Amino acid sequence: MTDRTAPSALQTGIVQLRDVTEAIRVRIRNPAKLRNLELFLLVIAWVIAGGAMVLVQLGALQRVDLFPLQLAAGLGILTLALHIALRIVAREADAIILPVATVLNGLGIAMIYRIDIAEGVTGWDAASMRQITWTGIALVVAIAAIVVVRNHRVLARYRFLAMAVAIILLVLPLVPGIGRTINGATVWIGIGSIVSLQPGELAKIALAIFFAGYLMTARDSLSVVGRKVLGIRFPRLRDLGPILIVWGMCMLVLVFQRDLGTSMLYFGLFLVMIYVATGRRSWMFIGVGLVALGGIAAYFVLGYVQRRIDAWIHAFDQSVYEAQGGSFQIVQGVFGMAHGGLLGTGLGLGRPDITPYANSDYIIPSLGEELGLAGIFAILGLYLILVSRGVRVGFQGPDDFTKLLAVGLAFAIGLQVFIVVGGVTRLIPLTGLTTPFLAAGGSSLLANWLIVALLLRLSDSVRGRGIA
Repeated sequence: MTDRTAPSALQTGIVQLRDVTEAIRVRIRNPAKLRNLELFLLVIAWVIAGGAMVLVQLGALQRVDLFPLQLAAGLGILTLALHIALRIVAREADAIILPVATVLNGLGIAMIYRIDIAEGVTGWDAASMRQITWTGIALVVAIAAIVVVRNHRVLARYRFLAMAVAIILLVLPLVPGIGRTINGATVWIGIGSIVSLQPGELAKIALAIFFAGYLMTARDSLSVVGRKVLGIRFPRLRDLGPILIVWGMCMLVLVFQRDLGTSMLYFGLFLVMIYVATGRRSWMFIGVGLVALGGIAAYFVLGYVQRRIDAWIHAFDQSVYEAQGGSFQIVQGVFGMAHGGLLGTGLGLGRPDITPYANSDYIIPSLGEELGLAGIFAILGLYLILVSRGVRVGFQGPDDFTKLLAVGLAFAIGLQVFIVVGGVTRLIPLTGLTTPFLAAGGSSLLANWLIVALLLRLSDSVRGRGIA
């Protein structure tokens, strides 16, 4: 006798079809919501960036020049193109990363343009025009990366190629004929009289890929094996090889390229990634010890490191302030931020051009003078959002390579901001790193927009698996 309470095959099929239809509808609707939110935030970013340009012109020129605004509008079209590319090939990518990077880039262009006005530089000789051009190139490269890299896990296969590329990029500035030394640091390459790229900026991406790929395979031996000392498990001597090699590479950068900031960035990047991979505090102790050892040796051996430390500690001493390569720049930056106070002088109404390299190394004090402490907090808040979204992708990643790569790329931006802001506020010694997205520099823009593209691809992969 048939059980009348049991569902028929037809009813079961209808229920299953309804469930499948609902799942498809949810997967179609949710990505659309993400992209619509991204578009809404992009419009706000365009308004903030365009408004900053207009305020700069009104404050410094008392009129509005349409030419820079038209160029900025072109960049807005490119960010829209990147948004459209995400709708097609990465529909579930994070909706916050692109608008935050856009508004930071736009604020940087506005401040660089403001410095150009103060220095009387116009047309294509102006740093702001070069910055706009490089931003356009970087956005095109980011779009290409989003379209070409459909599966980021493929990058793990090329981890040793990434290591080779990173080494080549680091060595290029030392090659006679193309290497350039600017402000005592040999970190640039160029052809003829044209200084074009700082390859170390791109090397950090290659290093992040290599570190993620290497630590993915060596994680167990680095995290499990070893002896305990005072309750902390230290690795075997042979497992120390990778960190010693990276430390040695950073010391070579410090000695031969005279670039304190880049060496700090590379070593800090590896140290954080190995800690995330293993969870062992011993690596942090070893890393801090190596940093202290290298720092002390560099202070006594390298004269320019000693001058940086003296300028940091004794910035307001008259002899240090007036010395060649002394603390003049540091003090001027501090005075500029103090002049801005809480709310700033207003865009176009301050004197940030008094500080040397106000549009590059010292763009944070320039913004601090005209936007005030509140403006700097807002900018740092944007960086915090950007880094936290990348770290969030990493911790929700489905595999070790995704976790490590996302955390490494996000931390590279965060550490670079800390080193720059810490230097200009005298929290740490001043270095020559650029502020991501804000400071003038084509290679920095190119590298950081590539990081944005990779984070967007990683976030799409995580959400596509229903994890985020």
